[in-house]
Amino acid sequence: MNRVTRRRLIGLAGVSAAGLAAGGVGLGKALEDGAAEDTVPFYGPVQSGITTPAQDRLHFASFDVATTSRRELRDVMRAWTEASARMCAGRTAGPANATGALPPDDTGEALGLTPARLTVTFGFGPTLFDDRFGLASKRPAALIDLPPFAGDSLQAERSGGDIAVQACADDPQVAFHAVRNLARIGRGVVYMRWSQLGFGRTSSTSRAQDTPRNLMGFKDGTNNIKLEDDDALRRFVWVGDGDDPAWMRNGSYLVSRRIRMLIEVWDRATLDDQEQTIGRHKTTGAPLGAAREFDAVHADALPVDSHVRLAKTDARILRRGYSFTDGVDDRLGQLDAGLFFLAFQRDPRTQFVPLQRRLAQNDALNEYISHTGSAIFAVPPGAPAPGRFVGDGLL
Repeated sequence: MNRVTRRRLIGLAGVSAAGLAAGGVGLGKALEDGAAEDTVPFYGPVQSGITTPAQDRLHFASFDVATTSRRELRDVMRAWTEASARMCAGRTAGPANATGALPPDDTGEALGLTPARLTVTFGFGPTLFDDRFGLASKRPAALIDLPPFAGDSLQAERSGGDIAVQACADDPQVAFHAVRNLARIGRGVVYMRWSQLGFGRTSSTSRAQDTPRNLMGFKDGTNNIKLEDDDALRRFVWVGDGDDPAWMRNGSYLVSRRIRMLIEVWDRATLDDQEQTIGRHKTTGAPLGAAREFDAVHADALPVDSHVRLAKTDARILRRGYSFTDGVDDRLGQLDAGLFFLAFQRDPRTQFVPLQRRLAQNDALNEYISHTGSAIFAVPPGAPAPGRFVGDGLL
């Protein structure tokens, strides 16, 4: 099949809403709308970029809102929704300008590239629900301020934010183009607080994907929730029909953590120490005491402080993280690299928080990592069709 480029797609009128993914409401299956190869539908009951089979690249950005006008905030979310739908369909972020006397409505660096399975996912941080917009009464109880965890070394400039934008694609320039154009569209109303580029997915979100390896060389996310796991998605990922507030139903909660790996220290550890720390065999990915990656994890066969043993819990999360590298530490000349952890869940109070407390207090892996950034966001349901926008139930 020939690859469909953005040049061929420019000028298409609208994005088909037919055949949208509805994994969050029980189908657990990403469907194609047939508009083009390499596209993921934007419109639907849940936002794409959650159960979508994880792409290879990430550009994550956290924005703060500069205005106190709820109308201006609503207008930005409407414009962002329309531009995201266009870009996910392989089109430009906006229509071509009628005159060369105005700046272009698209920055142009993705022209000629395929859509690369681009998804754009939005979330709202706790700070959005202050007195600026009259939203305090609509803040979900599950959208907590994350508590401090033992060993945190959080940097304010890498944490928090009013609005999250997660752009995932199989081409880094396509993901960058999406965030760049949303920042351009929102300029004057929102400004970027921090951003993170990611390469190499560290989790599989579909049974069709192999389990990837993280920068420590170990397979990561073997037991992750997959888009085919309808029951697990309903129980652990999607906000249910009986959950409050109503505007979050079919949404989820996202926790991001920038976890720096102390690469140079890890590389001096023996293979036996590495495997005892993780709780898996490095080559096969099998749990210690087992032969194959997907063999059952038997806690008694693992060290009491191994990462896999401590991470095994009945309250599961859907992981969707990426590796990152951001140059070197100015003081020591060591690699600033690691895992940008992303996890979607139905309620962080009963899922991420108790899990992270357990890991922070006892995990042998803590000797080799440092949490330097943290944020939490309420991810609302998707825009069901053109004319609607993400977050309209709130705003």
